[in-house]
Amino acid sequence: MNRSASVAAKLPECERKDLAILALTGSETVRALADRHNVSRKFVYEQVSKAGAALDDAFAPVVTNVADEVLFMLPVTDRFLQQVTLALTLICHSSYRGVVEFMRDVLGASISLGRVHDIHQQAAQQADAINCGQDLSAIRVGLHDELFQGAQPVLAGVDARSTYCYLLAAEAQRDGDTWYVHLHDAKAQGLDPDYTIADAGSGLRAGQKLAWGDTPCHGDVFHIQHQCETLVNLRTRIAMEARNRRKKLQTLIDRGFRQNQDGLLVAQLKPLCQAEARTHVLALELRTLVQWLGRDILALAGPDLATRQELFDFVVDELRRREHEDVRRIRPVRRALQNQRDDLLAFAGVLDGKLAAIAQAEQVPDYLVRAACVLHRKPTSSPAYWQGWSRLRSKMGSRFHAVFSAVSQALANTPRSSSLVENLNSRLRNYFTLRRHLGNAYLGLLQFFLNHRRFMRSRHVGRVGRSPREVMTGQPHPHWLTLLGLGTLQSQRA
Repeated sequence: MNRSASVAAKLPECERKDLAILALTGSETVRALADRHNVSRKFVYEQVSKAGAALDDAFAPVVTNVADEVLFMLPVTDRFLQQVTLALTLICHSSYRGVVEFMRDVLGASISLGRVHDIHQQAAQQADAINCGQDLSAIRVGLHDELFQGAQPVLAGVDARSTYCYLLAAEAQRDGDTWYVHLHDAKAQGLDPDYTIADAGSGLRAGQKLAWGDTPCHGDVFHIQHQCETLVNLRTRIAMEARNRRKKLQTLIDRGFRQNQDGLLVAQLKPLCQAEARTHVLALELRTLVQWLGRDILALAGPDLATRQELFDFVVDELRRREHEDVRRIRPVRRALQNQRDDLLAFAGVLDGKLAAIAQAEQVPDYLVRAACVLHRKPTSSPAYWQGWSRLRSKMGSRFHAVFSAVSQALANTPRSSSLVENLNSRLRNYFTLRRHLGNAYLGLLQFFLNHRRFMRSRHVGRVGRSPREVMTGQPHPHWLTLLGLGTLQSQRA
């Protein structure tokens, strides 16, 4: 390095600026400035170029297109690219190749499929450690079900209050031993619910019996109602087909086809009319029974357990009376209802206990508390609701609002079905469709993500802006990307 280059490197910024100004204004020649500051002429020209660029930028025309205005700048680091990779797949449901294309076309960065895979594997390991270390003792009601990806079962468990998913595992079998292993692991994390809700799956219930002994497993109202509605829809279609056949034959007769002369078509009409009448009546009766079952017996707000049991038995008896008309379709539904009665109505016993406790605490007769419960069945926009509301208020006096609020809370905290697992299934479908085969590492990452992402909207106001883990524990936690060891977000660092 020569002497002028050394002097130029040490020249202060203020002198460089003065040097550029003198050269631009022509106050001194470039050679004179270089000799006076003991630098090269090339250095002087570089300062002149920088000053000229600064002047051009300062007097550049104002940007009129808002779309071209720079809103903010992001420091793109390798950690930021890892955050983007996970966000694209977990938030935006992108495939691995979609991540590669986004990086190439939008960010101008090159990333391989192997690198995307490695990022997810590292995140999955961290997610598994967090899933296994979570305390589950706050869960009071667990919801269990079996999801399917093709022919492969996926065992699922969800907290009824917070929607926290504490079990999501792909297995080759869904027998009692398989369920026992996973529920035993959850028990080691503190899971000890008051009761669970599940369908009639024998393996599921056997596994729970092995893991938790006498912990009750209530019946899932959602599945049995779906089974009943499927029966009604099938019988309704059969009745419509019988009606269409009768109408078609009636049209032929009305047109006076030649076959009418020997009475062949007329002879066929009578049995078709009789079949139409039978199928129509059967479909109507089945629909009435199923609606009664869903709206009165299995409804959350309704009569006490003993009354529900009596009505339930009546529906089963009525189905048995009609079973001979379609044994293949009616008998499985009737047997399912008969065998699951106590499990399906177990929620009513829980609700009866809560209503009795409210009556005792507020010193109000039991029948008035029950009337407040039944009133919740009516829409708040109906005159009947407000008429009943006024009657109860006049009878309870100053205790009415406390009783009504307590009853509403009791109803909200008494689940009847494992439908939240079906909701989980619908959210998982967007991820499952991107893969032919599921691995437990991938499922663990999905489980972690769904438990730690915050709800943007929800019917339950207490969940909005909070994650399932925050709702379950009552404690805040960092962003899920930060929990995975990828640092804080750009917005949090700004």
